[in-house]
Formats: sequence, structure tokens, C-alpha cells
Amino acid sequence: MSTQDQHGPGRSRPHSHRPRTRRLMAAVLTLTAALAATLTPAPQQAEAKEDGTVLTVAVAQSVDSLSPFLAVRLLSTSINRLMYEYLTNYDPKDGHVIPALATKWESSPDKLTWTYTIRSDSKWSDGEQVTAADAAWTFGRMMTDEAAATANGSFVTNFDQVSAPDPTKLVIRLKKPQATMTSLDVPIVPKHIWEKVTDLSKFNNDSTFPIVGNGPFVLTDYKPDSYVRLKPNKNFWRGAPKFDELVFRYYKDQDAAVAALRKGEVSFVAGSPSLTPAQAASLKGEKNIHVNEGPGRRFYALAVNPGAQARNGKKFGDGDPSLLDERVRHALFMAVDRGAVVNKVFQGHAVEGQGYIPPRYSSYFWQPSADQELAYDPAEAARLLDQAGYRKNADGKRTGKDGKPLDYRVLCHATDPNDKAVGQYLKEWWGKLGIGVRLDCLDNVTDPWLAGKYDLAFDGWSVSPDPESVLSLHTCAELPATPKDTGGTDNFICDKTYDELYARQLAEYDPGKRADLVKQMESRLYDLGYMNVMAYPNAVEAYRTDQIASLTTMPEKAGNIYGQDGYWGWWSAVPAKSAGSSGGSSSTGIVVGIVAGVVVLVAAGVFLGMRRRAGAEDRE
Repeated sequence: MSTQDQHGPGRSRPHSHRPRTRRLMAAVLTLTAALAATLTPAPQQAEAKEDGTVLTVAVAQSVDSLSPFLAVRLLSTSINRLMYEYLTNYDPKDGHVIPALATKWESSPDKLTWTYTIRSDSKWSDGEQVTAADAAWTFGRMMTDEAAATANGSFVTNFDQVSAPDPTKLVIRLKKPQATMTSLDVPIVPKHIWEKVTDLSKFNNDSTFPIVGNGPFVLTDYKPDSYVRLKPNKNFWRGAPKFDELVFRYYKDQDAAVAALRKGEVSFVAGSPSLTPAQAASLKGEKNIHVNEGPGRRFYALAVNPGAQARNGKKFGDGDPSLLDERVRHALFMAVDRGAVVNKVFQGHAVEGQGYIPPRYSSYFWQPSADQELAYDPAEAARLLDQAGYRKNADGKRTGKDGKPLDYRVLCHATDPNDKAVGQYLKEWWGKLGIGVRLDCLDNVTDPWLAGKYDLAFDGWSVSPDPESVLSLHTCAELPATPKDTGGTDNFICDKTYDELYARQLAEYDPGKRADLVKQMESRLYDLGYMNVMAYPNAVEAYRTDQIASLTTMPEKAGNIYGQDGYWGWWSAVPAKSAGSSGGSSSTGIVVGIVAGVVVLVAAGVFLGMRRRAGAEDRE
């Protein structure tokens, strides 16, 4: 569902008030439902004003929350990256970890104590000095307040103690080794502002503007389900952004967003989360428009409801019990033609799906062996269904011993044309097996998903350089505490073997050994048959070269602009006016000048993790 994502993301949704979760608050459910409302885009937002330049980004997702403690959608977490610094960042060139708020870090020999040096040249936008106390307070609040742990709680579950001995020293003591200590994707907030907030579960950070931050941009205005406005932080330590204003504008109708790009009313279109093949094709060759395409960081999947359950063992929801049989799940898996999904739905703008992590992250990318692969094989799918006791009756319908036909409800995102297109193929492919398919295409899939009232659902998340966040979504710990609560789980998967592998990879500092454990997790997830990763969609987006002269993709040679693991795209963007050209340039590979820091790692095997959130998803 993302974020995502969603971020996914993308497809993010609420999660519970507890550590290790990524759910939204009850108030956000209302926001999600509000997506169905028709919005009228504000006119000519992307046109340069007399006193400056405006970069307007058309997005197909609204903000769930501006609180970095609650936000999980891709748009929201991307905005957090613009507003607040994290301890570390990722180099736009290849995604390796680089200094951000922390200029260096080191681990004790036992790998249980981490010391970060906090830079002295960072200030909050209200003029206050940023210190280690801000970081200590941020992590400490997440450790003690379940609401504060909503979005990024998994990072601090293993923390034993956090302190700030002096303004430039942050010390984190762990209960056991944790491989993500160089990639703690947590926005650091100003203590002197946030310590006044009594109930973080109800505080969306959208009542007073400008919002105090220390990132490259300062958020100055916000209207729910409409727009977010930001201006450059003139005192940002890396240097101020070059546009005078950055606006994210929500369009429910993606075709309307593309039309706005043609008219010059917006500078950039991100898509939902990408442009459709038809939209991209229509824009190629257009004057002053550049279509950017690169390997994506998302996966596109079909998720099975394995039987919704809570951590207390109570079952809930109404998922079809036939899906508890692994043979049935494998049959459904083998009756999906992934090649057709890539070629006919994405029209070649994707890579055929295999493991849980996209090939963009080569260290963690996994492929099933020849004898393990659940390849497209309708005949074998039919045999498995027969073996499981679901045979065709005289009418050609698959029925169980009780005579009940197999008819599956598939949750579908009403705003995603890919879901609808793949859904039609499912009707055809599974129909030949004697299985009925009903597409439930909704503006808000959150409610039935959280209630476990579905059989299968279209799913997808944005994956970060370090995949821990999306991997954690399938651990037993992410199930809701009770059926009345909301968990951080993606689709109620709980498998002890998977959990054991998850714990081992999180404690493994050796990069190669950790990558091997992650691949074993992907293999286990594949064998269970709960997650059918059909494709890895490319990032397809477009911008006006008469408004944007240049900006940075991530990875730099061929990557995405919107939803980066960092702020490089918007921070580096150069107005066409500033470049001295009315037509601009279609270049997307400018080199970002990064202030290098010294990374000190004590202990030979310390792993430099690379990851995002909200997630999203990625959290995103």
C-alpha cells in the first residue's frame, strides 16, 4: 500500500500508536477519505513572479501529516527531508552514506555504543543553534512516547539510552548490535519547539507558520488536500536552494496535472507514482518538456490476505479461508503472467518482478532459483488447485468440498490505472481456472485493508538503500496488539522463520553477510506465496525546461527526481531564468557539491547502512 509507500508511499495507510510501526492516526483516516473530494488547482502557480521564481510540483498524493513523528506517505516524508536534517544522508551519485547533521560517527569495540559529532554550523530557522540535545530529545521522545514512535519507531526499539554530553556530541547506547546506525532516517526536530507539544498523536504540525526547521527549505503555508509551500532556508549549511519558492500541488486527476504541465501552470509532474506510458509518450517531443525515466525504487505486487490476526492471537476480518492453503496461493501466483504485466500494462516501462527488493539495489536484489521459481504455468496452477481439493464443477467453477465457489475480492486503488488494467487480466487469467474475480476499486482502501476485509490487494512500497524498513512490515511484531488496534503490518504476515532472519540481519554489521540474510528473507517471503511481486516500475516523470534549467537525479546517471532518499533534486534545481536561457536545458545530471565529512568507524566489520522510511515508505 505504500508510501510507499506510498510511500508508499503511493499507497500508504494508517499504522498503530506504538514502537516499530508506521501507521497514521485516526484523524488521518479522515484525510484519506477526503481524497475523493474534487479539487480545483490554483492557476499559474509555476509561472515566475515578478520578484522571484517558483518551482511547482504536481503530485497525485495528499499530505497525511506534517509531523515527522506521524507522517508515512511518500509526499509527507519527502517534505520532511526538506524541512529537517537527519544525522546522515545519501550521496546522490550512488547512494552511499554521507554526513548530514552528524559530521562523523564511531562505534565502540563491542558495537553497542555509537558516538556522533553534531555539526556546529547548523541553525534552526528561528535563529537558535542546533545541538546534540535536539537529537537526543527527538530519539528520547520516540523511546518513551508511543505516538512519537508512529512513523519511525523501529529505529529506536533497540535503543537502551540516548544522551548529549555536550552540544556537539550525541551518544546512543544499544541493547544489541544494530546495522542501521549509520542510516537512522529520522528527522531531528527542535527541542525548544516540540517539547511544548503535550499530545503528539493529535499534533499535525500545521497550525503555525513558518514551521521551524534546519533543512534546505522552510515550510511557510499549507492547505490540506491542496498545496504545500516552502521557501529557501537562507542559512542552510550546504547553501540555500536557488528557486525562490517550492510548491507541491495536489491533483487527484493525473491527466489534469499533465495538462497543467503543458500549459506551464506547473513545473514538474511526478505521477501516481509515475506517469502512465500513454502520458509519457504524449509528452515526449513537446517543446520545453523533458521526460525523465530511470530504474525505479518501487515494487508493484499482489498481496494475499493470509488471515488477519492480532498479536494476542485473535482472528478478524473475512479473508477467504482457501488462501490459507499454500497450494492455492502458489496456483494464483503461477496464473499471473508477469511478462504481460510489464509489456502490456506498463508497456515496457518496468522490469519483471521477482524478489521483494528492486534490482536498483543490487546488493540486496534476489532472484529465485530455477527449481524454486513460480513461473507462469496455468496448467500447473490448475493441477495445484485440484490437489488442494478445489475442482471445477459442471459450470466450470472451482469449488471446495463444501460446494462454495472460489470468488475473490481484489482491493484496487481507484486512482491507479495500472491496478484497473492488471485487474482485468486477473479476471481473464483466473477465470480460465474457474475462479471469479471482483475488483473493489476504491478512493480509500485503508478501511477494508486494516479491517482485513479483502482477499487480495494491489500493493507497493518505495524501497530505500537500506531495506530494513520494508522488511520489518512482515514481522509478527507489526501485527496489531488486538483486533481493535492498528498495526504496522502490511498484510498480516507472521512467520517465525522470517522473524528469525529479520533479527539476524538487523544485528549483522558485515555487509556481505547481512545481504545474504536479507536475500534469505526474500526467498522465504517468495516461498510463502503471500507477496506476488509482479513488476518493478520505472520512475517516469516530466518537467518544463523553460522553468527548470537543471537538477539532480538519484542515482545521478539514471534515477528519479521525486521521492529521493535526500533533498538533492529540489535543493539543486536551477531556474531557467537564472541559467540565462529562456528554453532551459534538459540536463538531469548536474553535480551536487557535497561538503565531505570524515567518517570514523571503529571495529573492522562495521557496516555503513544505506536506507530510507515511509518510509515510506517509502513509508514511501
